[in-house]
Parts: sequence; C-alpha cells; structure tokens
Amino acid sequence: MNNTITVKSATETMALGERLAKYLIPQDLILLDGDLGAGKTTFTKGLAKGLGIQRPVKSPTFTIIREYQDGRIPLYHMDAYRLEEGGGDDLGLEEYFNGDGVNVVEWSKFVSTEIPDNYLRIIFKRDDSQGDNVRTLSFQAEGSHFQKMISELLGD
Repeated sequence: MNNTITVKSATETMALGERLAKYLIPQDLILLDGDLGAGKTTFTKGLAKGLGIQRPVKSPTFTIIREYQDGRIPLYHMDAYRLEEGGGDDLGLEEYFNGDGVNVVEWSKFVSTEIPDNYLRIIFKRDDSQGDNVRTLSFQAEGSHFQKMISELLGD
C-alpha cells in the first residue's frame, strides 16, 4: 500500500485533514512531524473543521497545548517544539492521551518517551522545486485502528 500523498496547496492540505477527521475517535493520537512551515498547523485546521470546531485554530508553539471543546469530540493540539531541551514530563500528556478527545502532537520527537504504542504519524516534506505549497505527506500507522484509517483515507 502506498502510504504517501502529495498536496499542492494549503487548501488541499486542509481538505485532507478534514477528511481524516471523520475517522477519529476519542483517544486517537496523530503525530505531525516535518520542518517549520511544512503544513502541520494547516492540516490541523482542516482536522478541526472536520470535527465541527468553529474557533480559529492557532499554532500552539508558545502555549504548547491548545484545547478546542466545541466539536464532535474535543481536540487537543500540542506543539512540542519548545520542549526540545526539557521534554514533556511535567505536562500531563498521559491525561490527554487517555482522555476524551483527539490528540494532535506537532514535533513529536521532543516527547517521544511520552508517546503511547498506537498512533498515526504523518511526516510533512516540503517540495519547493514543485511550487511554494507542494508537500508530500507520508503516513505511518502503529496499530490496526490506524492502519484501517490510512487505508480508508488514502483509498487503497
């Protein structure tokens, strides 16, 4: 199964996030990794829209965790970039991961010791040679729930 997809605009990135949202259930964990400006927060905006969240989604870089409660299920959007030096031991991530919402973690490598065994990782790669907003997204599923989700999302 080909677990990659190429998007050519921010609109396509958001639409993919919106499509993924319909498969999500509480305690799902989505890890978004890639360079700065690769589309991780843009993807999360689409995911939030797909969950029915009306509030604007902002990057949680400085707050680390933003909570959105007004959708079909809550969305917990986390950005671990600023935890590069210290990790996420004191953030209570386990409570979020075992809670009532969907968890999206950007820059997951900085909290890798906190990550449960089952998750969906999406790696964003910029391809500036193809245009300003062209991205290749690679999907890696850990657990049968996420493997099924990728299969349905990517139509294989």
